[in-house]
Amino acid sequence: MWTRQHRQRNTGRLIVPAISAAFLAYFGFHAYHGEFGIYSKYQLEVRVAELEGRLGEIRAQRIELERRVQLLHDGTLEKDMLDEQARKALNLSHEDEITIMRPLRQQN
Repeated sequence: MWTRQHRQRNTGRLIVPAISAAFLAYFGFHAYHGEFGIYSKYQLEVRVAELEGRLGEIRAQRIELERRVQLLHDGTLEKDMLDEQARKALNLSHEDEITIMRPLRQQN
């Protein structure tokens, strides 16, 4: 009877740990950097804080605009507001008035 003597190789023992390490590295990377990962959560929190600050500014602008519109309603028509809007729309001023030109604000 013929018998073969095989030398034990160490590579067979490393296959399962190597595949496991590759899977852990892949899923670990995507758990941190992926679309729903930890780093994305921090970016989202920064974006939320930024947008909440902008929301406060926009609400203040809206309140100011609502106040100005309220001055133009029929029952409470204010002469100064009407005069200001007419001059702005027609681009007119009296001879004895000083006109200050302001640059327009740019929209983001």
